[in-house]
Amino acid sequence: MSSGDTWVYDFSQGSKDQKDLLGGKGANLAEMTNLGLPVPPGFTITTDACRYYLEHGGTPDELDAQVGEHLAALEKAMGKTLGDAADPLLVSVRSGAAASMPGMMETVLNVGLNDESVQGLAEQAGSERFAWDSYRRLIQMFGKTVLGIDGELFDEAFDEVKREQGTESDLDLDADHLRDVVARFKAIVRDHTGRDFPQEPREQMDLAINAVFDSWNSDRAVIYRRRERIPSDAGTAVNVCAMVFGNLGMDSGTGVAFTRDPGSGAQGVYGDYLQNAQGEDVVAGIRNTVPLADLRGIDEGAYDELMGIMSRLESHYRDLCDIEFTVERNKLWMLQTRVGKRTAEAAFVIATQLVDEGLIDMDEAVRRVTGDQLAQLMFPRFIAGGNARQLTQGMNASPGAAVGKAVFSSETAVAWEERGEQVILVRRETNPDDLSGMIAARGVLTSRGGKTSHAAVVARGMGKTCVCGAEELQVDTKARRFTAPDGSVVEEGDVISIDGSTGRVWLGEVPVEPSSVVRYFEGEIDPGSEDADELVRSVHRILGHADEVRRLDVRTNADTPEDSARARRFGAHGIGLCRTEHMFLGDRRRHVEKLILAESDDDRQAALDALEPLQRQDFLEIFEAMDGLPVTVRLLDPPLHEFLPDLTELSVRVAVAEAEGHHDEGQLRLLAAVRRMHEENPMLGLRGVRLGLVVPGLFAMQVRAIAEAACERKKAGGDPRPEIMIPLVGAVQELEAIREESVRVLTEVFERERCEVDGLLGTMIEVPRAALTAGEIAGSAEFFSFGTNDLTQMTWGFSRDDVEAAFFHAYLDKGIFGVSPFESIDRDGVGKLVEIAVEAGRAARPDLKLGVCGEHGGDPESVHFFHDVGLDYVSCSPFRVPVARLEAGRAALGVSRS
Repeated sequence: MSSGDTWVYDFSQGSKDQKDLLGGKGANLAEMTNLGLPVPPGFTITTDACRYYLEHGGTPDELDAQVGEHLAALEKAMGKTLGDAADPLLVSVRSGAAASMPGMMETVLNVGLNDESVQGLAEQAGSERFAWDSYRRLIQMFGKTVLGIDGELFDEAFDEVKREQGTESDLDLDADHLRDVVARFKAIVRDHTGRDFPQEPREQMDLAINAVFDSWNSDRAVIYRRRERIPSDAGTAVNVCAMVFGNLGMDSGTGVAFTRDPGSGAQGVYGDYLQNAQGEDVVAGIRNTVPLADLRGIDEGAYDELMGIMSRLESHYRDLCDIEFTVERNKLWMLQTRVGKRTAEAAFVIATQLVDEGLIDMDEAVRRVTGDQLAQLMFPRFIAGGNARQLTQGMNASPGAAVGKAVFSSETAVAWEERGEQVILVRRETNPDDLSGMIAARGVLTSRGGKTSHAAVVARGMGKTCVCGAEELQVDTKARRFTAPDGSVVEEGDVISIDGSTGRVWLGEVPVEPSSVVRYFEGEIDPGSEDADELVRSVHRILGHADEVRRLDVRTNADTPEDSARARRFGAHGIGLCRTEHMFLGDRRRHVEKLILAESDDDRQAALDALEPLQRQDFLEIFEAMDGLPVTVRLLDPPLHEFLPDLTELSVRVAVAEAEGHHDEGQLRLLAAVRRMHEENPMLGLRGVRLGLVVPGLFAMQVRAIAEAACERKKAGGDPRPEIMIPLVGAVQELEAIREESVRVLTEVFERERCEVDGLLGTMIEVPRAALTAGEIAGSAEFFSFGTNDLTQMTWGFSRDDVEAAFFHAYLDKGIFGVSPFESIDRDGVGKLVEIAVEAGRAARPDLKLGVCGEHGGDPESVHFFHDVGLDYVSCSPFRVPVARLEAGRAALGVSRS
């Protein structure tokens, strides 16, 4: 960067479109300032400055002077000087990244107070209590967030003073008590840092600014970025804003408001208000708030002005807005606005509401929701019944049904989740340090806080079930238990159930039922009927529009008629992967075993003869379920170990029998055959096309069964559309040999049955060599289907079953992966192979049909990649079909997820 760079912007200089430079908070403060709303003056230090600081280990040379210039302008605007002993200007220092990040540094309020200016503040405000309360807040926040002192030390000291005075409320403490608190807090700072609390106002501000920069790489920020896939080099802005005070008395207060219910999307007045308090009191849930509507009776003028501003902001942003405000002696001040986080249900409902209000169109409605949110709506919900006992009811902060073992610390939540337990995190209130535990937990339960507390806001953003403000519960985190109103005690490890839609909390496991959205997909709810709620109607409209605009088709991976029929109800347009080896589990497995171990042509033919009618019936039922739609049948691809007796178990069985004097010739022959065919790495062994070439007649039997089933279905008036897929091809010669045999069998069946069925012969691209030689292979294939599960394993050299549990956590922690390559497509590696194969395949055969049948086909991020590289369809499990439909529509509308 050059010496002429601008590192600091006044609130009046920016706009909401500059989030990457000014952060979300700074950009929106600038937007509200330019709209003429009552925003306290201030300035924003850019994300560029943060990136410079992180890269060079210090701030840019010009930053100090630029901050000084903007501070001087702020002092002039306010008619006060920072930290002046007689009439101090105080400021807040807040972080503000482009994307909302609950894991970032907490706000530091009242910067500029010291032992002298606290006296001037008391005189100007006419309240010693207010001044000393403000000073203790500064030391507490500064000590925790800037100096890195354990926040519980301040909490314990504060609670000790309240106990000494015989009260649980901080409002009962007078100025002398708070002066005592300040002294104790300053002693904590001295004991844990080796220095006194800094008295120089500009030093306080500079230290706070640097702490914001440092917080970008804090553990909790890194965890959140990784989970939300936020770039690690984006950096955060810093907002320095003149203080306004909600703790000047009962004519003051602070609140958080939403222009619509972020839980359900319902229109109305939603939010929390707390008299005689500062903003952090609301978010932390230290005292329980009153509903925002109560502000009308407390201060009607401020309430009416707020309602007008909320309406204006929603129209301006064309979306649900989340607003923080303060009332200082009956004057309203706007401290922040942003497009509000919402639950999945609210996202769909609000999107269609805004369409009906003329603020957005249906294209934008599709852009406003995500496949991840749709997946959340498909989770089950609680129903009445079972042996669970209701303990209490709190606030319905984030909907959903969560069942798990109660845990009382984030560390326990993470540890128990890693060993496979389902847990509910129980706290008095959460704070940013609880982020890892909230990610690990199925749900969150707190005894304090409202719908805008930290727990509620973060849980909604994550799609986690949350019940807040269950104040009847006595939560003892040190003893790891909570006590219910009826006196029953819930210990750590006891199973509880929480309902984020109603706020109810039960001891024990509550049974669940399918969601209304799943019932809609199943055809049980007509979206045009009275039974359909607003959510179902919204999902129907948005998915319908996504289907209209998407280019990618969506198929399903299904191996049974039942799965095929369900996927079709969920909107699948055919089968992209029918795994025939899945048809031979259970009792049928012995037929494949006999086929593989056959020692003569007669034995082999007998096994094939037993398999063929079973296959024919399977295909007939699947063709019926998918009538008129393509069905891609993958020929047998069994890793041999899945169909042969376990070598060790069989060896032991034979050895024990011989030791007991039993000589079984059949068992000995079986053991010899299993030893002969044993593979050290079955994933890379005799499977797929290799098995078809080595076991004569195997693929011919399957192709014959497909052709005969197709003819039978066509004669019955159906419209079968088979596509035969040859798996694990690495060389075009393999494909040509099986294709020649398949064409011969198809011709024989069609001539014999006097029937002609249109179909395709193609291959699965799952070996890196196949992707690299795709041009040659396309000469003998009418379609490619990318098997990205195996392609990922072979490209990375990972055996999925072995490595995910072994070291993937370490890879994610170290940042080698942003997300597992089995969960979302590895664009730079596996994705590059897909691109190469697409380009070469289409160059050789322009009408080549291209699809993907790995489970990446249902991953929202991956769907966008497959759209971009020009595939014709994605295929995924039935349950993920609606998610793929929606994301295919969003990809066509240009929504970027990369």
